[in-house]
Amino acid sequence: MFRKQGGEKMALRTRKTQNEEQDNKSVEINAQMQGSLTFSDPVNLKINGQFNGSLDTKGTLTIGNTAKVEADISGDNIVIAGNVKGNINANKMLVLMPTAVLKGDISTPKLNIVEGALFQGHCLMTEGFLNMGEVSKYLEIDLNEIEKLAQTGKIPATRNGSDWKFERSKIDSWASTGEMD
Repeated sequence: MFRKQGGEKMALRTRKTQNEEQDNKSVEINAQMQGSLTFSDPVNLKINGQFNGSLDTKGTLTIGNTAKVEADISGDNIVIAGNVKGNINANKMLVLMPTAVLKGDISTPKLNIVEGALFQGHCLMTEGFLNMGEVSKYLEIDLNEIEKLAQTGKIPATRNGSDWKFERSKIDSWASTGEMD
């Protein structure tokens, strides 16, 4: 953009804030891929091609209406418009668009299934659930100890992919019985 000032053209530059730069990180996949894809920073990821493996994302993941995905998927916000076979763990929200076909289990606090979408599997609404770090702080027990208790079944927990989920009401009940051996 240019602005005329005193007969001269001057280029105006806009500064992006750090949040705007994070919001603008985008990756679009229009090819056939397989493997394990992990993003540790927030990104807007869109898959339009074929993907086989596992996806672990931060930010927004969009499965386009031409995509065919066979993967267990974990992420913050997930929008599916294509064909997905695999389990979905959305930390914030999952949206199934009218063209979506999903065969797999869902775990999410918010779910929006738009008319026309097909879903075959089980759904666990995770509102009122805590992750391992939150349980560790809540009970004031070391994180490694919480993981050992979950793995041995000594604390009420649900395995969701590689993550553990803890229902707050069950944790309260468990803690009140004193069964922390």
